[in-house]
Amino acid sequence: MAAVTSIAVVAAEASAVVTATKRSSQPVSSLCPGQPGRGPETAPRTGKTLIQATRSFARESRARSWWEVLFTLALLALSVLGTLAPWAWPARLICSVIAGLLMVRAFVIFHDHQHHAILDNSFLADLLMRFVGILALTPSSIWKSSHNYHHHHNSRLLSARIGSYPVMTREHYARASFRTRLEYRFMRHPLNMLCGYVTVFFLGMSLLPFIESPKKHLDGLLAIVLHAAFAATFFIFGGFWALFFALLLPYALATALGSYLFYVQHNFPDVTFRDSAGWTYEGAALDSSSFLRLPRLMHWFTGNIGYHHIHHLNAKIPFYRLPEAMRALPELQHPKSSSLSPRDIWTCLRLCVWDVEAQRMIPLPR
Repeated sequence: MAAVTSIAVVAAEASAVVTATKRSSQPVSSLCPGQPGRGPETAPRTGKTLIQATRSFARESRARSWWEVLFTLALLALSVLGTLAPWAWPARLICSVIAGLLMVRAFVIFHDHQHHAILDNSFLADLLMRFVGILALTPSSIWKSSHNYHHHHNSRLLSARIGSYPVMTREHYARASFRTRLEYRFMRHPLNMLCGYVTVFFLGMSLLPFIESPKKHLDGLLAIVLHAAFAATFFIFGGFWALFFALLLPYALATALGSYLFYVQHNFPDVTFRDSAGWTYEGAALDSSSFLRLPRLMHWFTGNIGYHHIHHLNAKIPFYRLPEAMRALPELQHPKSSSLSPRDIWTCLRLCVWDVEAQRMIPLPR
């Protein structure tokens, strides 16, 4: 997400201590029944006690992890081969779309590995996941530094927005220079997400970090060279349509969806932002991270990253155990949520600045 972090926007209002907004009083779905033995009279767990309750789910099945990795990569390879097959264009288009969705899933698996949630201390897995990160235009050296910062500073107003989309308060935006406003609006603009292939991933996660620190981010150059090599190979041996169906369309779809997922996870109507004095790790997870209501198939394609409030509470929980944790812990069953419906997408994209007095995100002031 480095492309969305080229601006470090600091909201300077020390008065921006925020009280938590109320979460939904009903579970988001029937998939989240209460935990047996914990009735309504039991006080909900909070803070370290709640985090401690999630630790039993932060244990992987090594065999399950390898199966998820290899099965996903095999399906991705087959779908790409399908885009190159001598079929009618509708069949190739379907394979291309499936490849794009599988790229999202492969990226989330890479993301889990970077958190040491799966296949930790495996030399083979480390090599394979580094390769996946390079293919996804999210090299490990760049992703780790920005994403780890994000997890420890999510929703803090008085911190640089590293690893996330920048958030300014209404007052700070009103005082900002024309250039700062323009850059801020570009970073949060839907076109930036739609063109995430170029802006967020190719430039922000690969090229620009390499230019800024060549020795530290050499894998950024490797990602660009390998990507160009694949593009040239598809074009030389298959022509433009092979390049389009096998590489351009899947990457465009995967990166656009990924860019919006980055956004909606922490930019939604009920989100809460705090200054450093009022910030807690648990609060950042439950009040500032969303649950994405998706059909089961889309949860699978997105590697359960929509269970983002649980992921931020304990990043060591493997992606395939997040639904299990939500079913078992009543405190996680009433999250702030959004979806990929056009109405919810439009509502989230309109949000732009944090109103300190109203304690909520609002559209740009007219």
